[in-house]
Amino acid sequence: MRVRALLIGLIVTIIALAAVAVGADFGTAIYAEYRLARTLRSEARLGADPWVGILGFPFVTQAMRHHYNEVEIKANGVEHAVAGKASLEATLHSVDLANSSWLVRPRAALPVGKVESRIIIDSAHVGRFMGINDLMVEAPPKETNDATGGTTESGISSSQGLVFTGTPKSANFDQRVSVSVDLSISGPDRTTLQFTGTGIITGPGTADRQVPEAKKEAVLAAFTKSMPGQKLPFAIAPTREGARGSDIIIEGIAQGVTVTLDEFRQS
Repeated sequence: MRVRALLIGLIVTIIALAAVAVGADFGTAIYAEYRLARTLRSEARLGADPWVGILGFPFVTQAMRHHYNEVEIKANGVEHAVAGKASLEATLHSVDLANSSWLVRPRAALPVGKVESRIIIDSAHVGRFMGINDLMVEAPPKETNDATGGTTESGISSSQGLVFTGTPKSANFDQRVSVSVDLSISGPDRTTLQFTGTGIITGPGTADRQVPEAKKEAVLAAFTKSMPGQKLPFAIAPTREGARGSDIIIEGIAQGVTVTLDEFRQS
């Protein structure tokens, strides 16, 4: 009985110490994320604290090594000169903190193994830019109907054959219509998002509205626009554009780069 009591006491002590250690690690990670969010807000001229997640357990081990496995950053509703508002996201893999502290100092140069950078514009702001206030954006039908989702790991569809549904009043057409739209990146600095209407779509899951032949050119022109100024966080070059849900996303992925926090917001 005495041995059993000692074992039970030892087990309880170990569990209590483990719980304290986990709690301390969790609390330290939260503090580091808070400090990074505050610093990023100031350095990148954001109107509010972004969401920051420093992933991986235990956190304290990463801090002691001055090396974060993965850092996620999300800033929603950022003022954008062209789109009105946009969301900015970045995922930093293998972040070297040798030139900074574990709290990440302002203006610190951070070598990063891989950066995934995204700018996200919801359908409401895309629609306002196009002059189609009831715009709804969907992934290409072949991908929506694919059991696997037909998208990249980050959830982005292909750039060809997206379904844009709305009322193109600029074409003097006052009924909702669905149009197949291709996305591309253009311009000398590759920061212009090009929308190109390629055809009218009818059938299930669309507005199912025919467009008279005399109106087709004007309707397609209403869905064909150039949106400049799409600079990705940390000035990463775009590698893919498409849809996720009802949002338009431009993504760039780069290996082996050095970033500073003030580069997160580019415009």
